[in-house]
Amino acid sequence: MENQQHTKPDLVVRGIALGGKVRAFAIRSTHLVEEARQRHDTWPTATAAMGRTLTTAAMMGAMLKGEEKLTLQVKGDGPIGQIVADANAKGEVRGYVDHPHVHLPSNAMGKLDVAGAVGTEGFVYVIKDLGLKDPYRGSVPIISGELGEDFTYYFAKSEQTPSAVGIGVLVDTDNSVIVAGGFIIQLLPGLTDAEIDQIEQSISTLPPVTTLLAEGLELEELLRRVVPDAQVMETSDVRFYCPCSRERVEQTLMSLGEYELTQLIEEDGQAEVVCHFCGEKHLFDRQDLESILAEAKS
Repeated sequence: MENQQHTKPDLVVRGIALGGKVRAFAIRSTHLVEEARQRHDTWPTATAAMGRTLTTAAMMGAMLKGEEKLTLQVKGDGPIGQIVADANAKGEVRGYVDHPHVHLPSNAMGKLDVAGAVGTEGFVYVIKDLGLKDPYRGSVPIISGELGEDFTYYFAKSEQTPSAVGIGVLVDTDNSVIVAGGFIIQLLPGLTDAEIDQIEQSISTLPPVTTLLAEGLELEELLRRVVPDAQVMETSDVRFYCPCSRERVEQTLMSLGEYELTQLIEEDGQAEVVCHFCGEKHLFDRQDLESILAEAKS
């Protein structure tokens, strides 16, 4: 059957419920995660771990304003090494995983073993550039390695906002991404115990988010499965975007200094710089390097 999800655009919605006492975000991030998979040639378990992190970063980006941006780092003791994702308020997201070629046997639930790939010892770091002198830094220990619980724990401990994070990536037999997405429900002061119980009950009985999205459920309906009176206030596009460019790489090479550049020209006669975040290769031949050196000297 033709995958309906690939015809639907990636979107993130921001909503409120229960008279503004609940803040809710939902995302469909299928294209974003598939593009990252193709760029980094990730294997299924690594795709799921990287995809969950990118999906969460995109929703956290939707919490920002203007020129603000953030970085999520998951540094566990599993075989994939660290996962890094950058996002901003414009819906631009990029990311990578240290070791993309990781695929493990399914876990006891028959699902991709994300915790096995990430590891269960380590930390989740969140760095936010809010345009102030110093960036905000928060960190929490990894508690499960499945990432949804880990980001939930981050919001509760670091931002003192009780939240539920549900994220998922469904990978096809050819390794491509069938669907990816998730939600973040945040409980603000003023909710009654009964209202909190009702939300927790809804979340605990909710089918996997990838199942709902694969069935074609719209993001607003997804939020309403958790809080029936959820209203979407804003919808924005999400996409994989990396600002790396040949010019930026030239600046980096220039910053090496005259000695290093001379060594590079004499020993290698060229330089290939690969962007961590998007996998783009920038090749500089001897002539390029000589003109960069000349500029560095001036």
